[in-house]
Amino acid sequence: MVSVNKISMRIVSELMDHQEEYRVKVEKLPCGATVIDTGLEAPGGYLAGLKLTEVCLGGLAQCWLTYQAYGDIELPTIVVATDHPAVSLLGCQLAGWMVKVGDFFAPSSGPARALALKPKKVFDRIGYKDEHNEAVIVMETAKKPTDEVAQQVAKDCKVDPKNLYMLLTTTASMAGSVQVSGRVVETGLYRLEHLGLDPNKVVFASGSAPIMPPHPDVGVATAKEEDALLYGGTASYVVDEDDARLQELLSKAPATTWPDYGKLSYEALKAVNFDWSKLDPSFFTIGKLALTSRRSGKTYVAGRINPEALKRSIEL
Repeated sequence: MVSVNKISMRIVSELMDHQEEYRVKVEKLPCGATVIDTGLEAPGGYLAGLKLTEVCLGGLAQCWLTYQAYGDIELPTIVVATDHPAVSLLGCQLAGWMVKVGDFFAPSSGPARALALKPKKVFDRIGYKDEHNEAVIVMETAKKPTDEVAQQVAKDCKVDPKNLYMLLTTTASMAGSVQVSGRVVETGLYRLEHLGLDPNKVVFASGSAPIMPPHPDVGVATAKEEDALLYGGTASYVVDEDDARLQELLSKAPATTWPDYGKLSYEALKAVNFDWSKLDPSFFTIGKLALTSRRSGKTYVAGRINPEALKRSIEL
């Protein structure tokens, strides 16, 4: 079985060897762990964001940039494709590990999760775990991790701290905006899995989402990036399942099933005092999904792209 941490180290090495080109900053902590800043103090950018997204996906996907029309506006757009959907999307990219050490906390994703098995129920579900002597984690944070944080993460991953690589991002940065939109295929699969689809039946997956202009306020930036998924995100999945089951899943999957559909994410979050756990589960999805049955070859589509909501989100 492939090692997502071993594969991801190729991307990490690329970033470290070409810091100036990717506009990232590499530092060593006293324990020997490596910190790669893609947008806190370093400027980062689109290209760093692509690499960051590929690391989040455990190196088992390709990502690229294009430019796409959404109604009468055009926005940079990320495209993601993977031949290993369950492992890359749920086993790596899902931000399923909340790293908490002292006053430091960061929603975290990436292949290190497959070493620490965070959360274990996901890995039990997809039947995967990694074994490698290096760990790569992506942390969404506005604060740099301390030596204590690195040592705890290394311990959880069962690696020497000198073999731990922590990539930092914030939603208020360009690289951060790219990698959130790069979660479009994962977000769609997360919703489908929540509705009962066995993720191991998903054979291939691809999708795209617009990249929103960065905003200096992390809360506002995060909400705009959620709008990119809700109102601009689209994904296609080839599934080893029968037609009736796919149609049943699609009837509940897209963002149009959210009771507050049409409302901007910032408004929805403000209404619940930014407590994400109070949002309806149907909020955590994307605008449009297509499911193709590998058994029949038929494709079913539900949801839509909403250019008007995107325009309101970026205040045009």
